[in-house]
Amino acid sequence: MSGKATAAERRIGILPLARATFDVAFAEEKLAAMLAALDAAGLAVTGPRHLLFDAEATRAAMKDLGGQAITDLLVLQVTFTDAAMVAEAAQEFAQPLAIWSIPEPRLGGRLRLNAFCGLNLAAHALGLAGRDFGYLHAAPDDAGIEAALHGLLSGERMARDVDPHPAAGDDPRGVAAADAIRGARIAQIGRHPDGFPTCAYDAGRIGELAGVRVDELDLGYLFSRAGSVDAAQLADARAFASAALSGLDTVDQQQLERSLRLKPAIEALRREGSYDAFAIRCWPETFTEYGGAVCGPVSMMGEGRVPCACEADVYGALSALLLQKVADAPAFLTDLVDLEAGDDTGVVWHCGQAPVSMADPDAAPQATIHTNRKMPLLYEFPLKPGRVTFFRISQARGRTVAVIGGGEMLKRPMAFTGTSGVVRFDTPAENLLDRIMGAALEHHLALAYGDHRDALGAAAKSLGIPVLDL
Repeated sequence: MSGKATAAERRIGILPLARATFDVAFAEEKLAAMLAALDAAGLAVTGPRHLLFDAEATRAAMKDLGGQAITDLLVLQVTFTDAAMVAEAAQEFAQPLAIWSIPEPRLGGRLRLNAFCGLNLAAHALGLAGRDFGYLHAAPDDAGIEAALHGLLSGERMARDVDPHPAAGDDPRGVAAADAIRGARIAQIGRHPDGFPTCAYDAGRIGELAGVRVDELDLGYLFSRAGSVDAAQLADARAFASAALSGLDTVDQQQLERSLRLKPAIEALRREGSYDAFAIRCWPETFTEYGGAVCGPVSMMGEGRVPCACEADVYGALSALLLQKVADAPAFLTDLVDLEAGDDTGVVWHCGQAPVSMADPDAAPQATIHTNRKMPLLYEFPLKPGRVTFFRISQARGRTVAVIGGGEMLKRPMAFTGTSGVVRFDTPAENLLDRIMGAALEHHLALAYGDHRDALGAAAKSLGIPVLDL
């Protein structure tokens, strides 16, 4: 990356980033393995050899590195973190910047690290800032990891921008869907979390796109409306969940009630505001201030064809809405949390909010709790096998493009708790990683079953935006 320092001259400053809401013991184990791999590669490494859990610790580490003659800055993305500290480090250090994230086993349990998603957020932030960066997503015990690390730090794994192409097609489904979202109304309930530029939006730009109007509502207002839900509405919400899920009686009943109350509260807001979709700040306040997860109600609303994007992602809500109209079926706004070149697959996941019609028919959907925040209601099931389409109206690198991709959801055991599926994309996993990093895409993609790529191309053409193929 530096192009000037030889391997012997290079001095690598490291920032091992993590969050305490993930599996700290496992993260510490993985960090030790990452450091051992760097040492075995003969790289001169300086900086903290412990996890940095917050901004204060990270800034202290950056200050210390600033006083040293480092040639490169390497972010060790040990667990998920938002992009704030990577963006700050990119401004603080002029030296070449690289990020190394690590995969985790797909064992059906909790998503213990979610490091890939942290890499994705960081890449998007760096793309918006026009900052060059290198990237690596690999286990510290992979064969050839030492060579991969040398390649990362010598500039062989730089993010290369991906050129979109003009949209094409006249599929009437796409044209009709583009027409249907013109003048759409989206309610953003609460502001997107700090460090999530992936979820930011510009009212003027989204308005110009299709006359979309966004109303910004206070998160506390949603909580207040949930508190005023009557017994009959609450009973209806519970019956709706009970018809699809087993295990409702196994979770904390007071927290379950608070969670269920959010569904009729959102429905009331939809009726009053004539909203087509919602973008809701789901954490931490739904847990820390309200006391119940919105994930289950989001699944229910999605099944009812009212997309609700988490993390107040307005463009995510609009993307799900358009895809839903093209597919004439529910859409699921998901994270891509893993890519494995050896198996040529990825894992799409979200806490527990996929529409229940997407469940594998051989797996009974279960009621569960949020893996980090330990509150209900979340849905839990593996996604059913079949052809799937991915879509997002993206603002990556400061331009508006339609991201379109396809793949095959495989019949595999549940990769991680919540709602998740193992997918073989049309693009090989290794190449897909390069495209996502190069385009610096957002971490949310809308998913629907069926092959709708041609129709989405027609929708993009109607909206006057180019296409970026996954």
